[in-house]
Amino acid sequence: MTNAVNAKVTRGSSQTNSSPALIIRGLEKKFGSGNRSTVALQSFDLTVQQGEFITIVGASGCGKSTLLSLVAGLEKPTAGSLEVNGQVAFMFQDATLLPWLTAKQNIELSLRLRGVAKSERSGKALELLTRVRLEHAANRRPHELSGGMRQRVALARCLAQEARIVLMDEPLGALDAMTRDLLHDEIERVAKEAELTVLFVTHNMREAIRLGDRVILMGNDPGRIVHEQNISLARPRQIDSADVATRAADLTKQLREVSTHDNL
Repeated sequence: MTNAVNAKVTRGSSQTNSSPALIIRGLEKKFGSGNRSTVALQSFDLTVQQGEFITIVGASGCGKSTLLSLVAGLEKPTAGSLEVNGQVAFMFQDATLLPWLTAKQNIELSLRLRGVAKSERSGKALELLTRVRLEHAANRRPHELSGGMRQRVALARCLAQEARIVLMDEPLGALDAMTRDLLHDEIERVAKEAELTVLFVTHNMREAIRLGDRVILMGNDPGRIVHEQNISLARPRQIDSADVATRAADLTKQLREVSTHDNL
C-alpha cells in the first residue's frame, strides 16, 4: 500500500471472481504547488469490472494519460482512493521495443524480468508471438517490422508480464487506417482470449465505439468524467458501420458541448 498526502492506493497482484479490476473514488491529481499548481484530475470516480474494455475519450490535456499513469503506479495521486486488483501492463503509442533485439528476444526480456527460467523463455516467447499471429517474424528486429507488427509485439510483451489489466495510451494513433482496422480485430481477439481488462485512451470516437464495452467522456479544467455510455452493439463491429457512426456522432456532439463550455 502506498500513501500520498491524502490518498490511499491499494494494489493486488491477482483478482478474485467477485472483485472489480479497478475501483477509483474521488481521485485527484495536482502538479506543482501553491498558485502554480495545476489540477489534472478531480473528483474522479470509476469502477471497472474484470474483463471489461473501457475506452476513454477527451480533448488534449484533460487528464487521460495522467489517469493511466496513476493506475500504472507511475504517478501518485494527491487525494482520493485507488484500488487495483491485478498485474498491470502499459502499451504506449510507440511500441518502445529495444532495437538491437529481435521480436522474440524483446519478449524473452520481459519473461526474464518476470523471473521465468532461461530454459522456458524461448518456448514461451514463441507461444506469445503465436497468440498475436507474429510467429513468422520472431527473428526480425524492430526496424524490419511494420508499425502494426511492432504494436503486436508490444501486446505480446504485455501478455508476457501476465498482466490482467492492460493500459493502452493511443497505441494505434500513429498507424494508417487499414493497419488500425486490422489491429482493432487483433486487440479485441487477444483481450477476449486472455480475459484482459483494458483501459484504452483514444482521440478517435469511432475507435472508442468500435472497441469499447463502455465509453468514458472526459472534460478538462479540471479533468473529470462528464458522461459514460454503455455500448450494446453486437460484436464484431466495423468502424465504418452505420451504427458505430451514429453513436460516435452523438457522443462527439456531447463532448464538443462540454469542451466548448470548459474553454469559455
